[in-house]
Amino acid sequence: FSSVRALSPVDLGGAVPVDMGSKLLCLVLASIVLAYYVYSPIPEDSEEHWKVMLITATFKTFRNLYLGLMHYMDVVTLIGTMQYVAPMSDENVIVTDTEFNNVTVRLYLPRKASDGLRRAVVYFHGGGWCMKPYDLLARWTSNTLNAVVVSVNYRLAPKYRFPIQFEDVYSVTKFFLQSSVLSQYGVDPDRVCVAGDSAGGNLAAAVAQQLSEDPEVKTKLKVQALLYPALQVLDLNLPSYQENENDPILSRSLTVRFWSEYFTSDLSLREAMISNRHVPVESSHLFQFVNWSNLLPEEMKKDHIYISPTYGSSKLAQKYPGFLDLRAAPLLAGDAQLRKLPRTYILTCEHDVLRDDGVMYARRLQAAGIPVTHDHAKDAFHGAMAFISFPTELAVGRRLLNRYIEWLNENL
Repeated sequence: FSSVRALSPVDLGGAVPVDMGSKLLCLVLASIVLAYYVYSPIPEDSEEHWKVMLITATFKTFRNLYLGLMHYMDVVTLIGTMQYVAPMSDENVIVTDTEFNNVTVRLYLPRKASDGLRRAVVYFHGGGWCMKPYDLLARWTSNTLNAVVVSVNYRLAPKYRFPIQFEDVYSVTKFFLQSSVLSQYGVDPDRVCVAGDSAGGNLAAAVAQQLSEDPEVKTKLKVQALLYPALQVLDLNLPSYQENENDPILSRSLTVRFWSEYFTSDLSLREAMISNRHVPVESSHLFQFVNWSNLLPEEMKKDHIYISPTYGSSKLAQKYPGFLDLRAAPLLAGDAQLRKLPRTYILTCEHDVLRDDGVMYARRLQAAGIPVTHDHAKDAFHGAMAFISFPTELAVGRRLLNRYIEWLNENL
C-alpha cells in the first residue's frame, strides 16, 4: 500500500475524504479478520450455535496468536498449565495429591457415608498425552456416585514419549487393584472401572486389554468407559477425518501432530502420517482391524469410497514401532483378546475426527460378544464434556456428562 498516493477530494471529484476512506478500509479489514475468527463450521444442529461459535473462535485465536512465537506443543503445555487446579477439598469430596507406585495421582474421596464398600473409577485425562489433568469431571464423578476416583497425572509428551504414558497409568491401575490398597480406601473389588477421554480413552482401552492378559492381576475390572477415544493410528483418512478435517477444536492436522509427538519429534513421521503413508507393507494384515468399509454402519459411510492403503517406508516403523503397538492402538487387538474385556461404554460424537475409531471399536466388541453401550451424540463435537462449567458451559456438555454418569451408576 505504500506506493499508492493519497488522493484529495478534488482528485476524486468530491469522493469520500482520505481519513474517512482510511477508516472505512480499516473497518472492512477488521470485519474480515473478525469473520475469520468468529465464523467456524459449527454443526447446524447445535443447541447454542453462537456460544459454540465464540468458544471455537477463542480456540482459533489463541492458537494463531502463539503459533509464530512458540513451538505448538509448548502452546498446548501452556494451556494445560493455565487450566491446572491445585488439590482443594470441598463439602462433598476430600481431594489430595499422592503417589501410587511413584506416579502422581489425585485422589477424590467422598465425604458422604456409605452403606458398604464404595465403587471406584481410575480415570485417565485427555489432551493429546501432553496436557495436565482436569479437576471438575473427577470431582463430579466422586460426589455423584459416592465413589473413590483416582485421576492419574501421567508424564506428558513431548518431554516423555510412548510408552511412558501407558506405563504410568498401567502401573497405577495395577497398584490400586491390589486387595490391600482397595481395602485401605474402602473399595469393593468387584466394582472398579477404568475410564478416560480422548487420549485418556486410548490409555483406558489399552490398560483394560493388558489387565485381561496379566496373570498377576487377581482383581478384574467390572466395566470400562471410553469417551471419544483415539484408538488407532494406521488410517488417518477415515470418513470422520475427512468430514471434520478443519474442525476448530480438533482438526485432522492437530490430531496427526498429537499422534506424531506421542512417538517422536522426527518430522519425517509426521509428514508420512499427514499423507497417510506411514504403515509398511509388512504390516498390511493389520488393516483388517481398521477397514471402515466393513466396520462402519451405512449411514456413516455416506458417499465415501474405501481406498486400499498406500504403504510407506519400513524404516519409520523400525525406528518408531509404537504406532503399530497395541498399547498405542487398542483397535488392533485380535478377537480372542477382545472377548476377555469387561462391559463397555463408548461415547462418540458425530462432529469429531475420532468418531470412527470409537464406532469401529464398538462394532468389534459387540461382534466379540462383549456387552456394549454405544452412545453416539449426533449434535456433539470432540471434547464436548469439557464444557460443563461457567463461562463455557454448554447444554450438550451437561447432557453427555449426565448420560455418562447415569451409565456408570447403573453398571458399576
